[in-house]
Amino acid sequence: MSTASLLTSLLHYNAWANRELLSELQRLDPHAQQAELHAALRILNHIHVVERIFVANLQGLPHAYTATNTEQTPTLEALQQAVQSTDRWYLDYVAGLSAEQLGEIIAFTFVDGDSGRMSREEMLMHIVTHSGYHRGAVGRIMAQLSLAPPRDIYSRFVHEVEPERHQPA
Repeated sequence: MSTASLLTSLLHYNAWANRELLSELQRLDPHAQQAELHAALRILNHIHVVERIFVANLQGLPHAYTATNTEQTPTLEALQQAVQSTDRWYLDYVAGLSAEQLGEIIAFTFVDGDSGRMSREEMLMHIVTHSGYHRGAVGRIMAQLSLAPPRDIYSRFVHEVEPERHQPA
């Protein structure tokens, strides 16, 4: 498997995991579980903001973010739409990259003013690992409410989208 095809698969997984978790959050009672829902939305909004920052970084463009979260917390519905749009952007973006472009090092500035340099493939991998890390925190919130969070694992994704791989060799 090439780096490009692996990144494509991981970005599809990331979008799938985002959809599953955001859908499952609809099970929270917005009144009785308001604090937990707010905490989950803050975490997921942080993921989204970081992904938007890296959209700009990957293109060598400035962004307007001064922090890795926004002051206002979006609604679940607004965040779902924004996340789906960003997930689509990443899938379209990686589909158009050559191996040389994936390896290209890009300089950028973090929101705290520090300088950074990463390859495109490192940035894309960061998006996937960063998202998974924080989705786990939201899953923990759900578990504390006795709600089973989605099983956010790559092997489950692969077997769901390619059921033939779940069969013995």
